[in-house]
Amino acid sequence: MRNITVIGAGTMGNGIAHVFAQHGYPINLVDINPAGLEKALQTIEKNLDRQVNKEIIDEEGKKKTLNNIKTFTDLKEGVKDAELVIEAATENVDIKLKLFTELDELCQENTILATNTSSISITQIGAATRRPDKVIGMHFMNPVPVMKLVEIIRGYATSDVVTANIVALSKDINKVPTECNDYPGFVANRILMPMINEAIISLFEGVAGVEEIDTIMKLGMAHPMGPLQLADFIGLDVCLSILNVLHDGMGNPKYAPCPLLVNMVRAGKLGVKSGEGFYDYSEGPKNAVVAATFRKQ
Repeated sequence: MRNITVIGAGTMGNGIAHVFAQHGYPINLVDINPAGLEKALQTIEKNLDRQVNKEIIDEEGKKKTLNNIKTFTDLKEGVKDAELVIEAATENVDIKLKLFTELDELCQENTILATNTSSISITQIGAATRRPDKVIGMHFMNPVPVMKLVEIIRGYATSDVVTANIVALSKDINKVPTECNDYPGFVANRILMPMINEAIISLFEGVAGVEEIDTIMKLGMAHPMGPLQLADFIGLDVCLSILNVLHDGMGNPKYAPCPLLVNMVRAGKLGVKSGEGFYDYSEGPKNAVVAATFRKQ
């Protein structure tokens, strides 16, 4: 598979495009928003500059990586020659089902359709196509250029050949592919999101403050980032979406999202992407702790 298309130019999409392009793959990066594509290229260049400064790559490597990426706003044009399409659109089941139905119509018969979903059923997505055997989960971790893991999720009908190809491809871009089965949240988020939710509940119930919760988890559990800061980094809307998938899929109240998380998302306090979540990022790195307004009285 040499011709790869990435759908979605947001945080995950531009990171996936960056990694493949850096390893010599021609990449079509597709997004309906031209400004989003421009921002994605700027982000990729900024991240490449960081790699140059750390002597991970040289200036020639940066140039080759950028030259490997073409951008498209037209989906049909962007996927017409693709052997693999990796979808990295919004974590919304209706959007993904509609997109995969459309991709099934536009792509060549043998094109593999992968999704970067962090929680939505691969089997359900595959059922929206006429090629469920060629639909697979390829869940990269954020930030993609740094994190080694790719969670490989097989749907009910995903073939052994497709799985083997995606595992081999992941290794070729210097990632560590790890297979799991198709159940809500897979492994990474089935374990991570209840932890983040419990940290938010602890804040909501006044057990401790934001910085105290994060400090205890960093110093006591050797986590590189506290759960509340990590939630800000992931996006509180994404955390809420994943918890809803877990809650709906498992039918277990332990996955019910904390009311504080729900209220913060409703208020548009989404974390780093909105400039404010459990921390204030409006002037760059996190500054002041916020969110006391929504705490349980």
